[in-house]
Amino acid sequence: MRFAAVIVAGGAGRRLSGMDKPAIEVGGRSLLARAVDAVADAEDVVVVGPERPLDRAVTWTREDPPGTGPLAALSAGLAALGPADEVAVLAADLPNVTLETVRRLRAARGDHDGAVLVDAGGHRQWLLGVWRRDALRAAIPPDPAGGGIGRALGGLALVEVAAQAGEADDVDTPDDLAGLDR
Repeated sequence: MRFAAVIVAGGAGRRLSGMDKPAIEVGGRSLLARAVDAVADAEDVVVVGPERPLDRAVTWTREDPPGTGPLAALSAGLAALGPADEVAVLAADLPNVTLETVRRLRAARGDHDGAVLVDAGGHRQWLLGVWRRDALRAAIPPDPAGGGIGRALGGLALVEVAAQAGEADDVDTPDDLAGLDR
C-alpha cells in the first residue's frame, strides 16, 4: 500500500496576531518540521501553504484562492499528490504529533475509510487522521472553498483513535503558545 501525506500549513493566524504558526519553534524544530517528521514513512508529502525551509523535499501547493479553508487546502493537497492508497492528513500546528501518532492511526484504520484522532473532550480532530485516498476524494465537494471539513468527512466510515495526553493539542491562541516548551 502506497502511503502519502498532506500537511495543511496555511491560515492567517488571526488569533495569534498574524503569527506564522507553522514557523513557531518547539524544541528547536518548527511546527511544520515536526509535522513532516510525523509522516517520515510517507513516500510523498504535499504541504499546502506558503513555502518555508524544511529538511525534507516536499511538494508545495496552495488552495485556490489561498485562505479558503482547510477543506479547500485538503482538496489542493490531494490533487498534488503522486500515486497513493492511504493518506495522512495533518495540520501544521500540532506540537505533539509524532511518527508514532501516525503509525497508530494507520494501524487502526484497517478496512475503514479513515482513522481520526479524538481529543480528551471527545472531539474528532479532522486534521489529524489517516484516510483511504479514494474515500477522501469522493467526500470532497466540487467547490470546497469555505466548506466544513467535518461535514465533508463525517459521513465516511471511520474509526476513532483516542489521543494520548497532549497529542491532539494545537496552537491557536496566545495561551496555547504560552504553554509550549520553546
